[in-house]
Amino acid sequence: MKPIYKRILLKLSGEGLMGERSFGMSPEVVKDLAVQIGKVHAAGVEVCIVVGGGNIFRGAKEASAGMNRTVADQVGMLATVMNALCIQNALEAAGTPARVLSGLSIPQVCETYMYRRALRHLDKRRVIIFAAGTGNPYFTTDTGAALRASEMQCDVLLKATQVDGVYDADPRRSKKAKKYAAVTYDEVIRRQLGVMDMTAVALAQENNIPIVVFSQHEPDALLKVVSGKGEFTIIKKEV
Repeated sequence: MKPIYKRILLKLSGEGLMGERSFGMSPEVVKDLAVQIGKVHAAGVEVCIVVGGGNIFRGAKEASAGMNRTVADQVGMLATVMNALCIQNALEAAGTPARVLSGLSIPQVCETYMYRRALRHLDKRRVIIFAAGTGNPYFTTDTGAALRASEMQCDVLLKATQVDGVYDADPRRSKKAKKYAAVTYDEVIRRQLGVMDMTAVALAQENNIPIVVFSQHEPDALLKVVSGKGEFTIIKKEV
């Protein structure tokens, strides 16, 4: 398969790292993702990653239960750093060079995000894993992904999910849910389709970065979608 994108940002959810577990992460899932990312990287694609932390801690959920929102989001950002370090370790074990850049300053653990430092890592053919979201509370990792994709001038934002695209209803709850092959940013925002938070979609729209939503569970799903193959939904300006 021939990649159709030169530089991508892959958004991974924390929940997607759990596998069959109810908490934490599955070593098998993390290893499989590292192998897939390695294949895409070996094909010449420059890879950026943003990972969530919902498998460890969900800031918004805890805030809704009475926890201070700023503190809850800070704990959630630290959860994403933990996930990022595990993904980095799996990538390096698979022979793919990787660096973690954090929106929070944790110099004993990983590098702090700097725009030009990130570009230098890409120039050196390293996978970049962006952790701690934007480094600010009240912003989701989806928004962090759209922000980093914009800063890095990525060709596409790939969102790995548990379903194979965007539907007009939750396909896990409704058998009548209709899947979109393609949908506009405006339609996603107007209909509140919920595939990403609306701030992230608006930011991607402003910078004209298409969003491709696909299931991470299909064999070689990432390599297929980078090559324009497989099952997915693309969100873009016009369809």
